[in-house]
Amino acid sequence: MRLHYREYGSYSDQHPTLIFLHGLLGSSANWHSLARGLADTFHILVPDLRNHGRSPHDDDVSYAALARDLTQLIDEQGLESALLIGHSMGGKAAMWLALEQSELVAGLVVVDIAPVAYPNRFGEIYEALHAVDQAHIDSRTAADAILAEYLDEEALRQFLLQNLHRVGGAWEWRMNLPALSRGMSEIVGFSVHNHPAYAGPTLFIHGGQSDYLQPEAKPVIQRLFPNARVRAIPQAGHWVYAEQPRAFSALLGEFLDKF
Repeated sequence: MRLHYREYGSYSDQHPTLIFLHGLLGSSANWHSLARGLADTFHILVPDLRNHGRSPHDDDVSYAALARDLTQLIDEQGLESALLIGHSMGGKAAMWLALEQSELVAGLVVVDIAPVAYPNRFGEIYEALHAVDQAHIDSRTAADAILAEYLDEEALRQFLLQNLHRVGGAWEWRMNLPALSRGMSEIVGFSVHNHPAYAGPTLFIHGGQSDYLQPEAKPVIQRLFPNARVRAIPQAGHWVYAEQPRAFSALLGEFLDKF
C-alpha cells in the first residue's frame, strides 16, 4: 500500500532518515511541529498509516500489514534503513518492523506504549465518532457538540476533530471507522511469539502520569529490546510529546545526537 506522507528536510549521508508514526485515530499532522524543528539536520518522512489521514483504507489493520507498508515506503525512498519514532499504535508498528526486519531499522524510539496487549479503552470514543457520522452534521462546531455528549476532555475532542473534512458539501471522518472498530483486538494486542530480539539502539519515552507503560512490561522490553533505555517525562500523560514538547524534544535530541 502506498502511504500518503509529509516530507521535511533533505536526504543526507551523514544522518539516517527519520520516520515518525502517529497513533490510533491520529495522522501525520500530529508530528508537524516536532518534524519541522528537526528538518535542518534530518531528512524526515511522516506518513499517514493505513486507514488514517489521506492514506488508503483496507480491512487489514494488523501490525504485519502496517510493517509491510513501512517496508514499501522505505524501499520507495531508496533507503537502506531508517530511524523509526512511533507513538502508541505507531510505536507498535515500529517495534513490529524492528523485530521482523531489523536491518531496515537504524534506531527505534517508542513513545508511551509497550510490546504487550492492552485492554480496549476506545469504546466510548468510537461511540462518539459513530454518533457524529449518523447525525449528518453541518459544521465542526456541531460535531464537537456531539462529541462533548460522550467525551468531557476538550483536548481529546480537538485531537479527533483534526480527522474531520468536507467531501462534496458533507462532513466525513478521514479514518476508516468500520475497519478500525472491527480490528480493535488486533490493534490493542501485540503477539510477538518467538521473535528474535532487536539489538539496535532503542529508547522508550513514556509519560509519568500515563499508565500505558507498567512495571510488568519492562522485562518484556528488556527481552525484545536488550539495548533499550526507558525514560519517563513528569507531568505528561499518553500524548507526552504534545503535553511536554520541550522535555520530549530534549530526550529525543539526546538520542538522535548519536546518529
